[in-house]
Amino acid sequence: MKNLEGRGIVMENRTAFGTEKISRLLLRLAPPVMLAQLIQALYNIMDSFFVGKYSASGLTALSIIYPIQLLMIALAVGTGVGINTNMAAKLGVEDYKSANKYAGVGTPLAVVLWFIFALVCWFIMPFYAKMSTSSSVVIHDVVVYGRIVCVFSFGLFLESIWTKVLQSEGDMKTPMIAQILGAITNIILDPILIFGMFGIPEMGIAGAAIATVVGQVVAGLVVMKKGFRRPPELSVYNLCIGRIFRLGLPNILMQSAYTFYILGLNLILGGFSDEAVTALGLYYKWQTFFFIPLGAMQTCIVPIISYNYASGKLNRCKNTLKTSVLFGLVLMGLGTLCFLILPSQMLSVFTSDAKVIEIGSYGFRFVGVSFLPMVTSLIFPVFFQAIGKSLKSSALTVIRTVVLFVPLGYIFSRFGLNFFWLTFPVTEIITSVVGAVFYLPFHYQK
Repeated sequence: MKNLEGRGIVMENRTAFGTEKISRLLLRLAPPVMLAQLIQALYNIMDSFFVGKYSASGLTALSIIYPIQLLMIALAVGTGVGINTNMAAKLGVEDYKSANKYAGVGTPLAVVLWFIFALVCWFIMPFYAKMSTSSSVVIHDVVVYGRIVCVFSFGLFLESIWTKVLQSEGDMKTPMIAQILGAITNIILDPILIFGMFGIPEMGIAGAAIATVVGQVVAGLVVMKKGFRRPPELSVYNLCIGRIFRLGLPNILMQSAYTFYILGLNLILGGFSDEAVTALGLYYKWQTFFFIPLGAMQTCIVPIISYNYASGKLNRCKNTLKTSVLFGLVLMGLGTLCFLILPSQMLSVFTSDAKVIEIGSYGFRFVGVSFLPMVTSLIFPVFFQAIGKSLKSSALTVIRTVVLFVPLGYIFSRFGLNFFWLTFPVTEIITSVVGAVFYLPFHYQK
């Protein structure tokens, strides 16, 4: 297996991380990531579109299973981020051998995490479904869909690790191609498997789940050729895994916290109606589309900041943060306008249920306002993670998702469903203020 010294693209991007103008560097690295995330967002939207056309219970089931899928992504991507950050730091000091070791540990680690996650989800899925809804039809759909996407998620775990290995080297194009092909596979298979076409029997919600896991396997196969590294000797595993999770834990916590806060919000809204839960779920489907610029910034700045921090170039770290926030504010502003002006039209894409549209139209406007402070509330934790300040990164995540979101959601909901939606802008503003306070010591550091 070729090591990092032999890769021209690594040398080129490694030099660019430390010398190229930050705005130009981000504009070069971000588009492939954004395109891949755009295709993924379209997949999420089309997945819900086809399921919504098939049955209302299936659409509600997707909203209920969404937190579990986020937890799965948290483990896979968060572990990949730990590998990515360690590799970028080693590349920053030209320690290629160590960088290769972290990459090599990734594959067996992904397999172990997948097996544990799949086993646990198989057994807890019925209990989770019954906890989330009293509808027997929805419970059935949750168990069927949830078990398939969790038990056969090995493609997601492996693809996430190999993608982060490539991104640490500055290769954003191969992961982009993988995400595009995986998402296209999913989109094509959705109507075929859900409704039954070309001689394939109608599978309903199970068909949507099968389409999802097949798409993940396709994406994994694309990045495997370049992203796979030969596993190192067993003696280095304990040290490497410890460091991977030390730097990846903030990301895992951040993504996992999404699981628990969305679950908490679902339970709060479930006290009002299933339609309220569906409306929140449809927001998160659209969120994947409008968060593309912010997600791209988060992905691209980690290796840049880690590299420059390891090299002692603090001003480049500061400039990277500033530039990514400015880009994020401009692009997220467009999302704010859409949520303020077109909420009912966005909801109507998935459902014709008048109650869901009524609830969602009111809520979407409050959520849209939260997009601007959300830029800093989500980029600050990634910045601290990239410079190895995992405590600050984790603290911001916990404050946002545990201390604020669910408690505020519960408090505001006591005044009525319409007040519940204030949770979003208030949470993002408070988190951004705390993040700015955490950042001040670094800002004045020379």
